[in-house]
Amino acid sequence: MTADSDAANDADATAATDAVADETLTASVIGGTGFTGGELLRLLSGHPNFEVVQATSRSADNMTVGRSHPNLRGLDLRFSDPDELASVDVLFSATPHGVSMGRVDEYFEAADTVVDLSADFRLPEAELYDEWYDGHESPEYLERAEYALPELNRENLAGADLIAGGGCNATATILGLKPLVDAGALDPDTDRVVVDVKVGSSEGGAGGGAASSHPERSGVVRPYAPTSHRHEAEIEAYLGLSVSFTVHAVEMVRGASATCHVFPGEPVSKGDLWGAYRDAYADERFMRIVSGGGGVYRYPEPKAVAGTNYGEVGFELDPGNRRVVVFSAIDNMMKGSAGQAVHAANVALGLPEEAGLEFEGLHPVGSP
Repeated sequence: MTADSDAANDADATAATDAVADETLTASVIGGTGFTGGELLRLLSGHPNFEVVQATSRSADNMTVGRSHPNLRGLDLRFSDPDELASVDVLFSATPHGVSMGRVDEYFEAADTVVDLSADFRLPEAELYDEWYDGHESPEYLERAEYALPELNRENLAGADLIAGGGCNATATILGLKPLVDAGALDPDTDRVVVDVKVGSSEGGAGGGAASSHPERSGVVRPYAPTSHRHEAEIEAYLGLSVSFTVHAVEMVRGASATCHVFPGEPVSKGDLWGAYRDAYADERFMRIVSGGGGVYRYPEPKAVAGTNYGEVGFELDPGNRRVVVFSAIDNMMKGSAGQAVHAANVALGLPEEAGLEFEGLHPVGSP
């Protein structure tokens, strides 16, 4: 092939990319009154390539979106009946677990691409749903679904038409541990991993109940899943790890912070750790390595990523007992849910990855 033909091919590829970047796609949000539904509407309404034509809710049918989400009072859109789905290019489902698996055929009648933010398609095998959930109503779709986290599954997301959002606790943990697995610094078969996650009240959703009410949540560091949290299944499925996993509810609204204690069978150095994390994330638009630098925020902090699609990771080495402490932080409703879903949709549809996700965050801020 000549240099001229190479240049022509490059020009054609650039033109095709530019054409996709200028494309406008219609979108709907099913389950739009919840916290995650609101985040999706916020992101999609500011996305250069999406036009939101429908948001559904049974309880708020025909009410304005701004009634449920006061930050979106300027959005000229009313909730509609979820049984009357509009025909769109992309359908985002922010419904509770169990809804999408029963309606997925309807979703594909309405849309070319379906992005589900529940747990309905995020595990790869029906047997895992038998073990961790209550079985699966549409197991034939599991092989078709692609896990939404681009830092883990970008290659397979390209062109996917069924995208399964990851759990926020699993996302924080996977982002923290993946570089060690990729670098061979962590042996999935023999090395011990203990994970402690602390999450904000928004994880419980808009209908989180008494445990998420302000008087009960205020001031707590409450273990609510000491063992057998369902997000363990994702970590095991996508990293091949067996982890000892505990989740605490704490007094913040947004955020998930994972502290992972890793006990490698072979010694590792600080240089090994820096190499692993730089290799994994140096070219990732939405990942930041924050590990023991100067200033107040020396390690990953949910407050520093509130409202953004960023994930922060860091580590510290305890050479005395060969322990590596890995830290990671995300906004559970963004990188752990709505932001991840939009990022994955961008990848699947060939749009610029950062489209609609450019917000860098604020400092200082109050409780995230």
